Amino acid sequence: MQKSSPYTKGFITFIVLMVLTIVEYYIGLASNPSAVLLILIAILKGGLIMNIFMNIGRLWRPEEHH
Repeated sequence: MQKSSPYTKGFITFIVLMVLTIVEYYIGLASNPSAVLLILIAILKGGLIMNIFMNIGRLWRPEEHH
C-alpha cells in the first residue's frame, strides 16, 4: 500500500472541508434551511478532522510491536 505525504493528505482534507463549508453556506442562504442537513454536514466535518488530524481511528487498531 502506498502512503501519501502528510502535505497531500492535509491539502485534500482542506479541499473537502472547503467544499462542505461552501455547501453549508448555500444551504444556510435558502429561505427555509434544513437544520438537520446542516447538523449532518457539521458532524461529517468533525469526523473528518478527528480521523485525519487527531488519528482517532488508531484507537481501534491492534497495537504494532517492533
